[in-house]
Amino acid sequence: MVLVIGGGLILFGLFMLFGKLWGGAEPKLALAALAFIPVWFVVALINMWVGVTKAGYSVREELPILLIVFAVPALIAGMAIWRLGR
Repeated sequence: MVLVIGGGLILFGLFMLFGKLWGGAEPKLALAALAFIPVWFVVALINMWVGVTKAGYSVREELPILLIVFAVPALIAGMAIWRLGR
């Protein structure tokens, strides 16, 4: 779980890097952070799917993991959006 969250933070960093390279202004960075959230949700769902189909966990067991794995990087992205929007 920690590795997946770490991967999410790295992916968020890549989104911010590309936002910086493609414009660098705060609106571009906020847009990059905003674009990260749905992409990360799909990645978190894929992680859940792998846990259910390959690792043998039930959906009920994987739902709390999905929420944690999605929430940590998404909250950081949300804070970045809020901070850049000021």
